[in-house]
Amino acid sequence: MAKENSFDIVSKTDYAEVGNAINQTKKEISQRFDFKGSKALVELHQNDIILSAEDETKLRNMNDIFQSKLVKRGIALKAMEYGKVEPSAGGTVRQVVSIQQGIPTEKAKEIVKFIKEEKLKVQASIQGDSVRVSGKDRDTLQDVIAKLKSKDFGIDMKFDNYRSN
Repeated sequence: MAKENSFDIVSKTDYAEVGNAINQTKKEISQRFDFKGSKALVELHQNDIILSAEDETKLRNMNDIFQSKLVKRGIALKAMEYGKVEPSAGGTVRQVVSIQQGIPTEKAKEIVKFIKEEKLKVQASIQGDSVRVSGKDRDTLQDVIAKLKSKDFGIDMKFDNYRSN
């Protein structure tokens, strides 16, 4: 009987690490001279991060600090989707950053199409907000992972649940 091996392509973001990055950003902003007395704010609101500052320059600086904290915590910047900068109350500007959880359906279809175009002996199927790839040969599955890593789909992809039956 032939063995079936599989792995899942997922996109998950650890909210605890995002919270830690937000707290580190707040701490650095409170200590920096260029932010003294300003109305700079970073907060997690449901599944979004809200960045707010007095002007676009400070917002951009705060965003740079936040991104550096995310990278240090091992969170991919591709997992963040930045909204446009909007004027807010009190003469401030704000930006909403959405945290990606799960692979969107159109990206999942694009991943499955890419795998099928490679003509490897594997099957790819969409399983909710992840993509499962299965095949008989482990080496082929590792080839699929290597090819997926080399192509940029614009989302943060992780490979987990690697199973050998």
